[in-house]
Amino acid sequence: MASHRSEIVAGRLPVLVCLRARRRRAQRLYIGDRSKDLADILESAADIPVERVDQKQLDALSLGVKHQGVVLRAAPLPIFSLEDWLQRHAEPDQALVILDGVEDPQNFGAIARSAAACGASGLLFAKDRASPITTAAMKAAAGGMEHLDLIQATNLARAVAQLKEQGFWTAAFAEDASKAIWDVDFTGRIAFIIGNEGVGVRRLVKERADYMVRIPLAGAISSLNASVSAGIALAEWLRQRHGRVDGPNKGL
Repeated sequence: MASHRSEIVAGRLPVLVCLRARRRRAQRLYIGDRSKDLADILESAADIPVERVDQKQLDALSLGVKHQGVVLRAAPLPIFSLEDWLQRHAEPDQALVILDGVEDPQNFGAIARSAAACGASGLLFAKDRASPITTAAMKAAAGGMEHLDLIQATNLARAVAQLKEQGFWTAAFAEDASKAIWDVDFTGRIAFIIGNEGVGVRRLVKERADYMVRIPLAGAISSLNASVSAGIALAEWLRQRHGRVDGPNKGL
C-alpha cells in the first residue's frame, strides 16, 4: 500500500521530467496495458516498481487529469519557507514570481512552466488563497515544478517587505499602472507580483511593492489572464538579462 505522503504526476512529459530531475523520490510507475512508445520513461524508471494497469485504473489514479497512459506516484515536491529559500539563493541577478490569489490550478501550473523555462529562481505563493499543488497543476506545468523552487508564505505583504530588505525590487502588475513593462529596468534582483484575474493584486500587497507596471495592449480585449501576463513579464526579464538568444532550442 502506497504511503499517504505522495503526489500523483500524470502525463508523459510531466512523468518523464519528474523521473529525470530526481528532485524527489519516485515511488511507483503505472502504465496502461495498451500504452506504447514509452522507452524513455521506462529507462528513467529503471530503479522503481512498474505496474501495468487498465484504462479504468489509470483514470482513477490520475484524479480526472489526462494521463496519456502514464501515471507516477512520487514523494511530494519540496516547499520552502521564504527564510530558507533566501539562504539558498544569494544570486545578485535573479527573478522570482509572486502569486497573489491565483487559485486556478491551470494558471498556477502554466506560470510555473514559464518561470522554469525562463530561468526564474522560484515561485512564491500564500498559504491561503492559492492553488494547491495538485495533479492538474503539475500537468499544466509540464514538468516545470521539478526545476523550480516552490515557496510558501503565511503573509504575502510581509513576504514582499522581507524580499525588499534582501535587495529585491518588486513590481506588481495592474491594468491601470502608469509604467509600461518595456520602460522598467528588470535587471538585478526582481520579483514580479501577479494577481488574481478577478481582483488583481490586493491593496496591502500593492502598497508594499516598489512600483506598479502594466502590459500595453492594442486590441479590443483589455486584459490578459494571469499565466499570459507572467509569461510576458518573464520573457521581458530574460530579454533584458541576456539580450537576443540564438541557437537551437533557445526560442521563447
